[in-house]
Amino acid sequence: MRRIPTLVTAMQRLGAPAQAAAATAQPPIRQHREPSAIKHSERLSRAFGYAAHVHAGQLRKGTAVPYISHPLAVSALVLEYGGDEDQAIAALLHDVVEDGGHQHASQINQYFGERVLRMVLDCTDALDQGEPEWRARKQRYLAHLAEVGADSLLVNACDKLHNARCILHDLERFGPASLERFSGGREGVLWYYRSLGELFARREALPAAALGAVVAGVVALAG
Repeated sequence: MRRIPTLVTAMQRLGAPAQAAAATAQPPIRQHREPSAIKHSERLSRAFGYAAHVHAGQLRKGTAVPYISHPLAVSALVLEYGGDEDQAIAALLHDVVEDGGHQHASQINQYFGERVLRMVLDCTDALDQGEPEWRARKQRYLAHLAEVGADSLLVNACDKLHNARCILHDLERFGPASLERFSGGREGVLWYYRSLGELFARREALPAAALGAVVAGVVALAG
């Protein structure tokens, strides 16, 4: 069995920027939720090591930010919204299959179980070669989100909340031109995040209000 890096060894490789990433995700105000009761476990540590290994060398689109900062922030949000250990692990691994390849699905199932794998796949909107064009793929993903279980919904909502916060941050720094790095361009990004905000609100996902506020900020600055 291939050895998965532990949290400590993976963080040593990543350095300080990745260590600080999770701390930047602040819990939304006026949300009523129960705090997560889980504590650090070897299983959570192994999940971080696995994600750090798969995403090693990857950067956030159009930036110099290590990609691992994103799953770290998403996992932090999941815990802040009362998610359990499986959900926190799924958040750490949510882009592993999409970015690292199909072979990781069986390994996630082996190391972390069927429930974690299901949530990871529920976060994945590009599973096959020859994917349809961007908007069709996002429409399919939105239709899927309307059907996923509540556990997967929380992980997905935290993923989109962190992405939206990053988009807003870049708009504040660089203006509307920052949206052109995305495949959907300005109009596609606005359509997609409005649609996400409406869907999460309709399904009463805990992060829905926070996401709606961030999306409103994105729309206001997008010009």
